[in-house]
Amino acid sequence: MRYRRLGQWGAKLSVVSFGTWLTHGGSVDEQDTVHCVHRAYDAGINFFDTANEYQAGRAEEALGKALSGLDRETYLVGTKVYMPMGEGPLRRGLSRKHVMSQIDGSLRRLGVDFVDLYQCHRYDPEVPVEEVARTMDDLVRAGKVLYWGVSEWPPDKLVEVIELCRAAGWAVPVSDQVQYSALWRTIEPEVLPACRRTGTGVLAWSPLAMGLLTGKYAPGAVPEGSRRASGDGWFLDRYLRPGVLEAVQEFKKIAENAGYTAAQLAIAWCLHDEAMTSAIVGASRPDQLSENLAKVDEPLDPALHAEVASLLEPVARL
Repeated sequence: MRYRRLGQWGAKLSVVSFGTWLTHGGSVDEQDTVHCVHRAYDAGINFFDTANEYQAGRAEEALGKALSGLDRETYLVGTKVYMPMGEGPLRRGLSRKHVMSQIDGSLRRLGVDFVDLYQCHRYDPEVPVEEVARTMDDLVRAGKVLYWGVSEWPPDKLVEVIELCRAAGWAVPVSDQVQYSALWRTIEPEVLPACRRTGTGVLAWSPLAMGLLTGKYAPGAVPEGSRRASGDGWFLDRYLRPGVLEAVQEFKKIAENAGYTAAQLAIAWCLHDEAMTSAIVGASRPDQLSENLAKVDEPLDPALHAEVASLLEPVARL
């Protein structure tokens, strides 16, 4: 496993991280979660990502139980706050009230004394960035959080909060978790340059484009057990532009000719840019995870990266 610094900061993350969105604490039972997490850990993965709202807190509980037997000094756990956690205006967003309440709930569900990376799940236009930044700094000073970051914030707001924190002497956000894959490249014009300028680490979620880049979705076919077959395809539909499935089948051929599976090449493509700290992948089976990680130590040939970009650019979100 390769490791990269979290932007300009000291923590080193495995270039592939393990995520729990949509599966763990839900469709994957507790014992399978333990097996997947331990397989990830044994493969060198040292960052495990979740959120308070995933499966209404059950994903945090499942991840906490799976990590409980491992040496706490050897891994980092990240969770998030912002999404609704109940009825009423005080149980959502990034107000100091909600954040202070939710960190304690996350620590309890995860079974840890501190969260390594606490992430603002989205930008909250109703809360001043000063309130968010001061709250996060207080959590760092209290020892409940080691680092804090953001997810899917507008680049100007990311720069604004970093400049504010530096001027005030507060803990600076160290990471931005963003959607990124060969089919979803919207961060390239503004977000990635902002992260490079500010020394912010970048974490990519959905590097396999909700499974599309595994090549399992052939035109006109819905694989048994897939998210679309199980009714979770609402997010996948965001990718399905005319010609996408056909282009992905060509991508799969390129991968096989180069000695990769489609998933392996998709992950390698995502990590080609050194600004990308880690690609977050999920897995419902240990063998699935092992296969996807098999090429992670091999840097991608720039010519192969360019070939994939050229093939998928006409159908990608740019």
